[in-house]
Amino acid sequence: MSDVTVQTTSPDDYPEVANLVERAFGETGEVELISRLRENNDVLLELVARKNGILAGHILFSRVKITGKNHDAVALAPLAVLPKFQKQGVGSLLIQTAHTELVAAGETLSLVLGDPAYYGRFGYEHLRAAGFESAYQGEYLQALAFADAPSTGVLQYALAFGAL
Repeated sequence: MSDVTVQTTSPDDYPEVANLVERAFGETGEVELISRLRENNDVLLELVARKNGILAGHILFSRVKITGKNHDAVALAPLAVLPKFQKQGVGSLLIQTAHTELVAAGETLSLVLGDPAYYGRFGYEHLRAAGFESAYQGEYLQALAFADAPSTGVLQYALAFGAL
């Protein structure tokens, strides 16, 4: 994927990101989530991928508190790839690049609410998330531990998720 570059999202990218996310999901709920996360300073990591100069994908991670354990985790949400670039490795490159940056920053646990078949390819498992209490608990809640991290506690997502 030498024609794809990944970089930190800048404010200049925001309008393009909103358009991409709306086109990828077919509605504006995730666009509103991103906006609220930014407004509340809850964005931990936000990356964009460009293929031949065209914005092709976007990924965002926000902070999750694990109450009762005095531990932090991160939530992957959302991940979006422009439909014409889907199934070309853009999403995979975004996830892998983000994971590398998160590990380097000392993060130990990532959570995602999504398709187990897709996110399982990157090591996310429901079994790893099954011990957490969460409004999102179920087979689609998955976790990936980068290092030693709790496997129980109450997940407290950023307030922006409550509006979904």
